[in-house]
Amino acid sequence: MIDHVHRQNSRETGRVCAVARGLGIAGLLPQIAAVWLAVRDPGVGVGEFLAFLYASVIVSFLGGIWWGFAMLRAGRSQARLATVAILPSLAVVAIGLGGFLFDQPDVALIVLGVTVMLTLVVDYHLFRIGEAPAGWMALRVPLSIGLGALTIVAGLL
Repeated sequence: MIDHVHRQNSRETGRVCAVARGLGIAGLLPQIAAVWLAVRDPGVGVGEFLAFLYASVIVSFLGGIWWGFAMLRAGRSQARLATVAILPSLAVVAIGLGGFLFDQPDVALIVLGVTVMLTLVVDYHLFRIGEAPAGWMALRVPLSIGLGALTIVAGLL
C-alpha cells in the first residue's frame, strides 16, 4: 500500500494540481471583496486598506515560495535566489511606508499592483530553468495579472 501511494505521488510530483489551481483562483476572492467595499463605501478607506493588506500578504507569500525554491539549490545560486526572495517583503514595506508618509494610499496601491505583476519575471525565470513545476506559469499568470489589476483598480477608485 505504501509503495503504491509513493509511486502515485511520484507521478504527480512537479505538477500544479487542480486543487492548487482552484485554491489559487479562490485566492482572488478577498481582493474582489476589497474592491467591492471600496466601490460600495467610497471615501471610507476600508476597501482600499484591505486591498493593500491582502496584496501585501500575497507578495510576501510569493517571496516565501521563491525562498523554498532557493533552498533546493546550493552555494552561490542558493544565495542569489534567497536574496531575490526577500525583496518582495522589503518592497511591500517600502511601498506601504511611502504611501503612509506621503499620504498617497492610492499611489501605493497602484505601485503594489504593478509589483504583483512584476513577480511574474521571477516566476518565469524559475519555470524556464526547470525549477518551477509544470503548469506553474498557467497558474501564476492569471493570478498575478488578476490580483495586480484588482489592486490597481482599488488605487484608482
